[in-house]
Amino acid sequence: MVDSPSTRLRPTPPTPALVQEIVARALIEDLAGGDLTTDATVPFELTGLGVAISKSSLLACGSTVAQAVFAAVDPELEFETLVADGTWVSSDRPLWEVRGSARSILMAERTALNFVQHLSGIATLAHRYMREIPVGSSTRIVDTRKTTPGLRSLERYAVRAGGAYNHRDDVGSAVLIKDNHIVASGSVVAAIMRARTRAPHTSKIEIEVANLEQLDQALAAKVDVIMLDNFDLAQIKKAVAIVAGRALVEVSGNVTLERVADLARAGADVISVGALTHSAPAADVSLNIRVPLPEKPSVA
Repeated sequence: MVDSPSTRLRPTPPTPALVQEIVARALIEDLAGGDLTTDATVPFELTGLGVAISKSSLLACGSTVAQAVFAAVDPELEFETLVADGTWVSSDRPLWEVRGSARSILMAERTALNFVQHLSGIATLAHRYMREIPVGSSTRIVDTRKTTPGLRSLERYAVRAGGAYNHRDDVGSAVLIKDNHIVASGSVVAAIMRARTRAPHTSKIEIEVANLEQLDQALAAKVDVIMLDNFDLAQIKKAVAIVAGRALVEVSGNVTLERVADLARAGADVISVGALTHSAPAADVSLNIRVPLPEKPSVA
């Protein structure tokens, strides 16, 4: 398979300060007690080259995080990205490499690979969902807040690297009225009215509806976005016809790769997929180490 970039612009990764904070926690988890095996077996003066290799076809993601891991363990290590995030690669492709102390490389190896495998897995799954959107459709695939605690910023970056989009960052960034909010407020209309009174003027109001009766109530209250929760295809088509462009329509619940094209053709503006972050299988990436450190090829 020929390498090809994601169909969208390269996403901006989280800020270096945020990445460093996440990496620091991960390294404490793995290296708080040191690395007994490396200390016992690897000479202090030994240098080497570590090369990350894709073991299957995947969408590369996470090189910036891997670089931060190696830099945190040993600032003297030299890191080079060989494949930009958001690039589809075949198996046996070098993704990035790191040069320097063999002990430092080995100490950082597992943490760096954990991040890269996880983020590449999310990016790969997001890319596969995006490929199911019919040509010419403006339907968006978006993630949800079903993320790994502490890793949301990285996982959402991986979703963007895969060509998909992000939903709200956190509960403070948008109004999304769900079933329990409706119960607590007393009704669909009451929840929307209270939200409109209290929410900032810059915030759109979205509500989750479970049936067509709630849909009619939401439209009467002039909500901005309607989430159709666990509707079947026939119900979605009917709901889209009822909405008739008066609000954006988001489809959520039991979304699989096989359903995406039909949901887009049914008129969904947005398809939210929790599986992008909570169920993406890790990509297969390994780190091959060569010692002693080979010389860099000379530039003619």
